[in-house]
Amino acid sequence: MNSELQPIAGSFRDPGGQVFAYGGRIVRTIMPSASDDFSRVEQTGILSDLVESGMLVPWSDADPAVLSEIGGGAVRLLEHEPLKFVCHPYEWSFGGLKAAALLHLDVQLHALERDVVLSDATAYNIQFNGAAPVFIDHLSFKPYQEGMFWQGHRQFCEQFLNPLVLNAYCGIPHHAWYRGTLEGVPSAVCSSLIPLWRKISPNVLTNIVLPARFEASARKRANRQGGVGEKTAELIGSKSLPKSAYLHILSSLKSWISKLEPRAGDGSVWEKYAGCNSYQQDQERQKSDYVANFVKSHSPKMVWDIGCNTGNYSQIAIQSGAEFVVGFENDLGALEGAFNRSRSEDLPFLPLFLDAANPSPSQGWKQTERLGFQERSVSTDAVLALAVIHHMCIGRNIPLEEFVHWLVDLAPRGVIEFVPKSDPMVQELLAHREDIFPDYTVSCFKDVLHRKARILSSERISNSERELFLFERK
Repeated sequence: MNSELQPIAGSFRDPGGQVFAYGGRIVRTIMPSASDDFSRVEQTGILSDLVESGMLVPWSDADPAVLSEIGGGAVRLLEHEPLKFVCHPYEWSFGGLKAAALLHLDVQLHALERDVVLSDATAYNIQFNGAAPVFIDHLSFKPYQEGMFWQGHRQFCEQFLNPLVLNAYCGIPHHAWYRGTLEGVPSAVCSSLIPLWRKISPNVLTNIVLPARFEASARKRANRQGGVGEKTAELIGSKSLPKSAYLHILSSLKSWISKLEPRAGDGSVWEKYAGCNSYQQDQERQKSDYVANFVKSHSPKMVWDIGCNTGNYSQIAIQSGAEFVVGFENDLGALEGAFNRSRSEDLPFLPLFLDAANPSPSQGWKQTERLGFQERSVSTDAVLALAVIHHMCIGRNIPLEEFVHWLVDLAPRGVIEFVPKSDPMVQELLAHREDIFPDYTVSCFKDVLHRKARILSSERISNSERELFLFERK
């Protein structure tokens, strides 16, 4: 195999074809077992329609010479440009997960009009261009056969619906749960947590409660019979679902999900911060100008904004020339605001959930199927870390040296804002605890930063002791 050809670890599960990185492009093999179905689907025109509407990643046939290099029996090779950034469902905001769920349903509804269905309903088949979701798996499309069931209903519920419902009805964010169970939230778990009065809703009853009961009954029956059993298999094979009913299921789910909203809480940390922070308008302007000048001077293509809040400085970076910004935020209220900003203004800005003290690890099969936070930083040209260092070093007890070096390792250059102990926000963090941070000073910060980077410039924010530092990694 050509040394330039690198298999994408997360694509090994589909025997119909595998995905590779090659020469700055992404290529997808089509094996003989998937060739006929793909050709039949392609002839319906649904794939080109979805591409034209922005719902499916554009593709073309790759150079046949590359196909011969891959080998392995593939009969066709598709290619498309690489995604700006690969993210995972457990990093999406509520709005992001909702948008992805609605895209999946829209793709299915359009496909059924051409007698085409999706063979599965995994959330990992969706990625984002900014806040706009896009479907990426061209081999998930199969010809529809009259009477067939929606094979991916359970998977859709576990990976899209149940996490959304837990947040909307129970106030339980999906991120940690989803990351711990990569296949989503089981219906039995979701059903056990939903309030009783919610369970009488037809949507909840038919998509969560009853499926959970059927699954429990099937497991008991399988345990008694030592497997599914002939009678169960015959019963499944004898049933059929009219196409009109199939469409109704999809349309009903779309209508329901479109109305779900994250449950309001007592206000996010960011909302409280926004109401009491010590910044004045001229200080905000100075900080914005510093970020804008940095981006204009260094022309980074990809910027990571650590602690992006609602995306104000991410947007400034874009307006100053950054091609794409990935924002990371652990405050769910701020994250939702950032996603809404990106969507409403159609920005090349992807806000994702991140607990920087516990970032997404590499996991899945052989710990390569879903790459972790650090492993995906190779594409980053610059990092912004504004008003975040005190939250990590004092709020989370992360040693100053370790946090600064972690930031420098993320990108070759960037801007860090140091917030001293005299700042009202740091004083609030220290109000109910012992000050065990003797090294948390601006002089120690400079010494630590000097060990791994050159400080190209610094600037004190007017009428405060906060200071901005522009660094370049050694």
